[in-house]
Amino acid sequence: MKKIIYLFIIYFSLLTNNLIANNTMILKLTYGEVEIELYPEKAPNHVKRFKELADSGKYDGVVFHRVIDGFMAQTGDVKFGNSNSPDFNLSLAGTGGSELPNLKAEFTDIAHTRGIISAARSQDPDSANSQFFICFDSAPHLDRQYSAFGKVVKGMEFIDKIKKGDPNSGAVSAPDKIISLRSK
Repeated sequence: MKKIIYLFIIYFSLLTNNLIANNTMILKLTYGEVEIELYPEKAPNHVKRFKELADSGKYDGVVFHRVIDGFMAQTGDVKFGNSNSPDFNLSLAGTGGSELPNLKAEFTDIAHTRGIISAARSQDPDSANSQFFICFDSAPHLDRQYSAFGKVVKGMEFIDKIKKGDPNSGAVSAPDKIISLRSK
């Protein structure tokens, strides 16, 4: 009986460790590595999409096309924002998404504070697809209006270094880009 209990404890420990590891992402930037914790219990569909696009390499080379100092850095346009793609067009970056269908909103009680990762979308709450943003500071006006699904837990100092855009529009000329984004 002790052996069965011991095996169960080992199995549960391994399963728990795998689940935690699977919800941690590593974002590589020119400035350093950023560790992101995802919240599948809060926004399961957004986490699933983010991991699917990241682990298939879709975010590699995608630029931070809209960056507003003191507010947020937006990226994730895998159609027009991927600097490695023949479809790359900086003037259209921010208007595209993936070939996957849009996601329904998953509004949560997660406050948009420093380091929060949330789904970018149009005016339609159910239009999130591949784009996301990272908050530089608290943005309470976004709470329960955008689907927050993760948080930077290490390396926020590297997010702070992302090249800022126009103070009004956030448009960035010669923007920084994602080197890679994968599950840990």
